[in-house]
Amino acid sequence: MNIIMPQLGETVLEGTVANWYKKVGDLVQADENLFDVETDKVTSEIPSPLTGIVTEILVVKGTTVKVGTVLAIVVAEGSVAAAKPTTSHAPAVAASPAVTAVIDAGEDKRALVRPVDGAARLSPVVRRLLGENGLSADQINGTGNNNRVTREDVLAYLARPAPTVAEPPTVATASAQSQATPPVQTPAPAAAVSVGKDDLVLPLNKIRRATGSHMIRSLATSPHAVQAVEVNFHAVDKARNAIGKEWKEREGYSLTYLPFIARAVCEAIGKYPYINSSFGNDELIVHKRVHLGIAVDVNFDGLLATVMRDAHHRNLRGLAAEINRLATAARKGQIKQDELSGGTYTISNSGSFGTLFSTSIINQPQAAILSTDGVHKKPVVIEGPDGDVIAIRPIGILAQSFDHRAFDGAYSASFLRYLKEILETRNWVNEL
Repeated sequence: MNIIMPQLGETVLEGTVANWYKKVGDLVQADENLFDVETDKVTSEIPSPLTGIVTEILVVKGTTVKVGTVLAIVVAEGSVAAAKPTTSHAPAVAASPAVTAVIDAGEDKRALVRPVDGAARLSPVVRRLLGENGLSADQINGTGNNNRVTREDVLAYLARPAPTVAEPPTVATASAQSQATPPVQTPAPAAAVSVGKDDLVLPLNKIRRATGSHMIRSLATSPHAVQAVEVNFHAVDKARNAIGKEWKEREGYSLTYLPFIARAVCEAIGKYPYINSSFGNDELIVHKRVHLGIAVDVNFDGLLATVMRDAHHRNLRGLAAEINRLATAARKGQIKQDELSGGTYTISNSGSFGTLFSTSIINQPQAAILSTDGVHKKPVVIEGPDGDVIAIRPIGILAQSFDHRAFDGAYSASFLRYLKEILETRNWVNEL
């Protein structure tokens, strides 16, 4: 049976074989992990579809291939002798070139594998990093097999010190001026880092590397501006207090503020649609559907922006369930590639840590991101028919970072004002 590169998501066209759990001649059980596939930020374990003997491995570890490429052949146990090919074996694909499988539709034989030159040698992650930063692989010295450019090579290139212009020599006379050499660009020396004997030096994991590269690019791309509103969560707390205990017992997780905020965001976007937009090639793309990103901390090892598709079609219960499912999958390493891409607006929630005010970095190519912070009891002035009174209320801050190219402060402020109004005045008990 041909073992092919699976399609791990609608937008995934290729993957990198990150690891083989078996070698040629090994017995593999059905549903036992056979190999790992790596895409951007996600590594997935792929099980064997049958019990049998691995007779051939056609694509070696570290190679990037298109979806559908035959990676290996597993022959059902007891059929190995009958399945031995009569023709000569094609050698396994080296890690340096990527491959494309060509399969004869009339015969059930192993794939004929053809090396591909150029950009196809690069993994999807490397090509994305190069494209996002306007780089060519020719600019970077590759350290992979056969000098292949790896993700670490690109990140190291991006992290190099910026070049500085040397001061021109002092000109004393016209003759000296004519002989003066033009300024040259020399790289600034990297600051030396002293490592003590008790210091711990940790290599960055792939998620943190990818996150760091994305954040640097976002700050360099978008003119960030930030606005914030203070929200009285008294109406939300009425609903949480009314059903919170029952909810926890029935659903197995707490009913937090986040689903209420997500519900209000989706409604406010309906009135201010430019908030739900992304940048293309010198154009602003206003999305009709809200694919809501929810940033998830992965046990302090990095940040993943999970994506909830068509969030505007979900009710409060549906939002709460999907937020919990995505967060759980991300922290367990079970998130799918499609659940990390295609977002149109993102919420970064630090509220569970008790923060007061956060300024989030925009998740490119989106136009805005909302940060939600801790909700704290504070004395506030309540306007009533008999005058103002002071009461204790749960207060939190919602801050929006937005790309000033997409819209101006008045538009962002109007969105935040309407978002605040929804959260403070809605009868949320009826939504549950």
